[in-house]
Amino acid sequence: MTGLRFLSAGESHGPALSGIIEGMPAGLSLSIEAINQELARRQRGYGRGGRMQIETDKVRVLSGVRFGQTLGSPIGLQIVNRDFENWQSSMAISAPASNGVEAAVTRPRPGHGDLAGMLKYRTGDARNILERASARETAMRVAIGAVARQLLCHFGIKVFSHVIQIGDLVATEIPADWEELEERAENSLVRCADERATEEMVKRIDAAREAGDSLGGIFEVIAWPMPAGLGSHVHWDRRLDGCLAQALMSIPAIKAVEIGLGRETALRPGSQVHDEIFFDKEEPLSKTSEANDEETLRKSSGMSGRRDALLWQGEKWLTAGGFYRKTNRAGGIEAGMTNGEAIMVRAAMKPIPTLSKPLDSVDFDDLRPVAAGIERSDVTAVPAAAVVGEAMVAWVVASAFMEKFGGDSVTEMEVRYREHLLSLCP
Repeated sequence: MTGLRFLSAGESHGPALSGIIEGMPAGLSLSIEAINQELARRQRGYGRGGRMQIETDKVRVLSGVRFGQTLGSPIGLQIVNRDFENWQSSMAISAPASNGVEAAVTRPRPGHGDLAGMLKYRTGDARNILERASARETAMRVAIGAVARQLLCHFGIKVFSHVIQIGDLVATEIPADWEELEERAENSLVRCADERATEEMVKRIDAAREAGDSLGGIFEVIAWPMPAGLGSHVHWDRRLDGCLAQALMSIPAIKAVEIGLGRETALRPGSQVHDEIFFDKEEPLSKTSEANDEETLRKSSGMSGRRDALLWQGEKWLTAGGFYRKTNRAGGIEAGMTNGEAIMVRAAMKPIPTLSKPLDSVDFDDLRPVAAGIERSDVTAVPAAAVVGEAMVAWVVASAFMEKFGGDSVTEMEVRYREHLLSLCP
């Protein structure tokens, strides 16, 4: 997709993480506090390791913002790694003195990028690989996603997540009301809305820690209310489901992505897979209705100021012109395009490959059998990965949003977006 672009740089124990966002429109009110809140959410979650007590991530905005609003120029972000002071010799930028060379990491960990990267880059030191392959890089993604989230929020779109499985333990008591679902997840140690499952998940994590093992799991990200027409069926690289899958799969340790029913669609007959289409004759707003004026829309939404009623949250006619579904098995996407229902996407995270009781490996230097190397790590990071997943979903949706309604300023986008919503009504 070409709506937005970002680039990140930095190593796990280097001086800082850096990010550049290109394509964000001018005039968006940007809250640094809101970005830091997302960074704090990423650091929470039962089962996290010792580094979460070392780092308290804060973002520094270096460019692209003036007086609290975006300028339309590239936005530069930085997150300082507080732990760098303990790694200055190991991660020095300049060549070390001959007597100061740090010992190479030569025992690759199964399941990590160590060995594959050592072979790819022809290096005998896994430190050159693992520093960038580390999930520490996702802190910058969360900061970048928080900027995208603020763009979506301006247009009334929310993105949230919840954990539905850790190990083989599956949450079953999931609230149907999404506001309740989000609140319960935020108040859970493992971001799970099922209180009984939360207690059992904590016990499983404790048992895995005691055994020197790690656990994976599954989380779900929901974006709503979602207007019809984002994405494309025309080109393979603009299909929104493909873009979401790629973005989520790019998160370290994510091994599978499902949209809507996902794999379940292969097991059911078509009559139990596809979402039937209905039309509400009472709700749609006529293109010639007197309610088209901006003031009426603003009052109807209960919102004020520039964030006017571009969307009436929860009202079907504003997302798909009165067409609606009683089910959402497609996860809000058909043929690569949003259909007016909420986007619902799940991601499966494998157990973290660093184990305190390590698996077998081979020393890269002399090829003798050894135990794999150990780096400071978590027992599980599924709750944190869910927050990273939110950031990536927010980024993809915001990019599709810019591609569809893009302009040089937010006010320009508001006009185009409102016109699109009204045009959906028959």
